[in-house]
Order: sequence, then C-alpha cells, then structure tokens
Amino acid sequence: MFTALLLTAAAPPADRLPRATPIPYADADTAQVMAPVSGLFAALAAGDAAGVLAVVDPDGRVTATGTRATSSGLRRESWREFAARVTPATAFDERISDPAVEVDGDIAMVWAPYVVRVGGKVANCGIDHFDLVRDRVAGGGGWKAMNLSFSSRISGCGE
Repeated sequence: MFTALLLTAAAPPADRLPRATPIPYADADTAQVMAPVSGLFAALAAGDAAGVLAVVDPDGRVTATGTRATSSGLRRESWREFAARVTPATAFDERISDPAVEVDGDIAMVWAPYVVRVGGKVANCGIDHFDLVRDRVAGGGGWKAMNLSFSSRISGCGE
C-alpha cells in the first residue's frame, strides 16, 4: 500500500505534459520544429497575412474553442480564411511558455500555454496545440504548421 501511494505521489498529473526544453532550444530538431511556430507569431504581430501562409501547410486548419472578446464556442477555418483576417490593423502579440515538443520522423507536436496581448493589454489566453509536418519530397524540406487547435478564455490569464 505504501509503495502504491509513493508511486502515485511521484507521478505527474495526468492532465499535464512534462516540461519540454526551454527556449533557446539546445536540440537542433526542436529548434527547427519551433521555427514555423515562431514565424507564425511574428507574422501575427506584424499583421502579415503572407507571412502566416509562408509557415503553414495550405491544406491545414485552425480550430478554436472557448471565449474571446468577440466570440465563443467552436470555430473552424482554413489557413487561408484565417490569414484573410490578418492585417496590420488586427495585429496582436501572442507568446507561448514552456512548450512541450515531440518529434517522430516527419511529424511533430507543440503544446504550450499562450497569452495574447493587444495594445499591450492581455486579451485572452489558453493552450495552443500545433501539429506540424515536414515534406522532404516537395523540395522545401522544412517544417510547416499543418493544424492549430487552441482553447481560449478571457479570464484567469495571470495578469
């Protein structure tokens, strides 16, 4: 009985992933996987729709659930639909922390808490989940974000 309690106490909670390598990434594979994620955030901060499309697979999707200032519920759209709304007037700063990164061959996953700021003020927060693919045949060989799913809330964002 004591051994079972000891093992249970030492195990991480089932709803949390273990901490991943912190930024900057010591592992070259992880740094390469994170490149399109960082590129996406840079494009969003600049309001650059073409920059968004440069780091994603055009066949992928964006799926959001939860609450933002202007909407709630489940929302789905293609990357092209998502990028069409990205302009300098809609630019925002999104930052992640403690990303968990998993790589197996030409697929990868990034799971991380995020906070979005608009005009320096926290607008929403949640969890980002990216799945990424690397296409070695098409010539580019680089990683692209295939899909982004994220939760969103406007309270409890730590600020």
